[in-house]
Amino acid sequence: MLPCQLLRVHSRKFVTELKPRKTMASKPLPTRSTFIDKPVVPGDVILDLSKLTDQTIKLGGGLQQDHDAITVVKAGILRFSKPNKYWIESSQKRYIPTVGDTVLGIVVDTRADNFFVDIKGPMVAFLPVLAFEGGTRRNIPKFEAGTLIYARVVKANTGMNPELSCMDASGKAAEFGLIKDGYMFESSTGLSRMLLSSPTCPVLEGLGKKLAFEIAVGLNGRVWVNAEHQSTIILVANAIMNSESLTPVQQKIMVERLLDRVN
Repeated sequence: MLPCQLLRVHSRKFVTELKPRKTMASKPLPTRSTFIDKPVVPGDVILDLSKLTDQTIKLGGGLQQDHDAITVVKAGILRFSKPNKYWIESSQKRYIPTVGDTVLGIVVDTRADNFFVDIKGPMVAFLPVLAFEGGTRRNIPKFEAGTLIYARVVKANTGMNPELSCMDASGKAAEFGLIKDGYMFESSTGLSRMLLSSPTCPVLEGLGKKLAFEIAVGLNGRVWVNAEHQSTIILVANAIMNSESLTPVQQKIMVERLLDRVN
């Protein structure tokens, strides 16, 4: 059955906290409901901070503060999560690391203190050898080049290599660490976010009712699937890759047809 811990949206973190500040705004700005769940483009003003007295909001990727306004810097769909989180959801091949994201990385090199990991970002990330639950100098994991790792982004500063950890915020291993067997494939970041959405997206919900498989989704546009039978892995992977451009109803129809062929 599906491992629910790998299908949470907790990995979508918001790293910028802002409070309104006074400026010389010359005209009323939009309310927050104007653009939510709608396409936006760079330059759109989606929020007037001067109307949010004593409130703190959190911004994700694609948004920035410009005096009393929150403006769009990346085209996509504006998303809002209660009580105060905003971000731009878009589909792209290149991944921009954000603190709190869960990612699927491939080890490319090993040094005395760090593993260097490809996460599809502008720069290679590094994973300290002690960034594991109970990690000590006497208990350092050994990963060869090509090893698949499920990790969490803990530092992501412009112009610097991102830092990863295989522990959650409480210092526990949780679901992070080495991933064995199975099949990993590349996707867009938009598809990854769809797979991690809540409630569960139709393609995973439909497959999970009939098939037993495991899945790990990285917000960096990588997906890993494993199952007892190779045929199940192939079916699940193909269904996911074909689902990105489909509506929820079309996803359900596609899954039903695939499962009918299996039965």
